[in-house]
Amino acid sequence: MKITDHIKKANGQTLFSFEIVPPVKGKSIQELYKNIDPLMEFKPPFIDVTTSREEYIYKEKDGLLDKKLTRTRPGTLGICASLKHKYNVDTVPHVLCGGFTKEETEYLLVDCQYLEIENVMALRGDARKEEKYFTPTKGGHQYATELVKQIQDINEGNYLHDTIEASDLSSFCIGVAGYPEKHMEAPSLQSDLKRLKEKVDLGADYVVTQMFFDNQKFFAFVEAARAMGINVPIIPGIKPIAVKNHLQLLPQVFRVDIPQDLIDAVEACKTNQDVRKVGVEWAIQQSRELREYGVPVLHYYSMGKSDNVEAIAKELF
Repeated sequence: MKITDHIKKANGQTLFSFEIVPPVKGKSIQELYKNIDPLMEFKPPFIDVTTSREEYIYKEKDGLLDKKLTRTRPGTLGICASLKHKYNVDTVPHVLCGGFTKEETEYLLVDCQYLEIENVMALRGDARKEEKYFTPTKGGHQYATELVKQIQDINEGNYLHDTIEASDLSSFCIGVAGYPEKHMEAPSLQSDLKRLKEKVDLGADYVVTQMFFDNQKFFAFVEAARAMGINVPIIPGIKPIAVKNHLQLLPQVFRVDIPQDLIDAVEACKTNQDVRKVGVEWAIQQSRELREYGVPVLHYYSMGKSDNVEAIAKELF
């Protein structure tokens, strides 16, 4: 079922969903199942599975370092198919511009059609670690707008080199990213919203936001988006702080502000367990206020271990 249909079917009730990352290449999927199993109690209608772009690694060879391009966390589509089969839940693979040619993207989307995966998240992706700015893959897309257009073209039967009859189509529900505190490369929030409006005009069906810790920024973002004519569902993304170095890491990597009250509470913690408790309590309060606001889905970035997301869900669902 499409994400937008899940939202309509809920009749105003706020749904629960979460996002996972594939295991490192060579690791068993069983650890992933162990983290997902406790969350299925809360009946998520869908689970997002991230895609990592390629990165350079260095291997010693004949006394020298050999530079190789590889993916350390492959298997997004296989995991989506596995979760769909094991849990009877819809899965949302992340589809990136970075690291993929247009041809490879089309093949991925065709595989999704065969697996009856109806939802995809269209993202530009990050720059590689050694890059200061995002560099598009040769033969790939530079902007998420271009990726959304390719997916929507397929929805209409227009592949890169072929056109097929509409009766044979399996259309995708397209999700895109929104940034309550603006994308780190955008010159202003207004210009960032214009880019989001372009993605929606090209066919995006819903928006999932970057993490944030101040709900007022989300509310202002939604109001500004609606004023600009962005009328698709906007789903807040929530990340519970789990370790002290998140205070430095999250603002540095994601360019988000952390409220001083949360900073003070985390800095006062003596153990990582105390930090996780503070992160859970903050996310619970965030989630309650967001649900009262009427958000369609509360979407959690579980990433690794899921015990903190489970603790949040127990209080809310």
